[in-house]
Amino acid sequence: MQENFCDAARFDILTRWPARAGPRGPGCGPQLFPALPIMTPSLPIDHLVDYTDWQRATWHAWFQNNEASALAASTGPNGDGRFTTVGALVRHIFSAELRYVERIRGTELTDAAAIPTTEGAQLFALGARGRLQLRTLLATYRVEAWDTPIDIPLLSKTVRLTPRKILLHVVTHEIRHWAQVATLLRQEGWKVPPQDLLFSPVYGDPIDL
Repeated sequence: MQENFCDAARFDILTRWPARAGPRGPGCGPQLFPALPIMTPSLPIDHLVDYTDWQRATWHAWFQNNEASALAASTGPNGDGRFTTVGALVRHIFSAELRYVERIRGTELTDAAAIPTTEGAQLFALGARGRLQLRTLLATYRVEAWDTPIDIPLLSKTVRLTPRKILLHVVTHEIRHWAQVATLLRQEGWKVPPQDLLFSPVYGDPIDL
């Protein structure tokens, strides 16, 4: 059945793009789709930052109504021991962004350990501080420097990365951790706000289902 599917797929490719179909081979591996034309829309990173701005505002409002007990909710028994509560995870989201910006700029790293993980106002103030630094970096960093690798301290090592890769990591890091927060709270019986980008004001009016 797979072979028939692959033969049909290759026939379709040959029909549409005869110069691009690879040689016939076993399975549906890269030889079947070696260089298909791909539409690549422009997706500036600041739109993902806008999306996480909306996520932060949504979560901030939600935590104001459910603060103490929700921030104290456990992250479960199978973590690495660094973030044992939802509040600790939220602090990590915000401190990570700030510290990565500081790494790119080569400045002293902020120690957020003293910020209580049960105080939503202080946690989101940390987030606002980091976001201001990130927006400033986006507006002022030299264009040619985004793809120039730099050495940064990370845990117990020094690693070499481009600022562009670091920035993409910062944004996707936050998005996946907010999904983790939502899952943990749902498992504890909380009804949490929607997270999908479709519900945000990015790229048009948010949907309302």
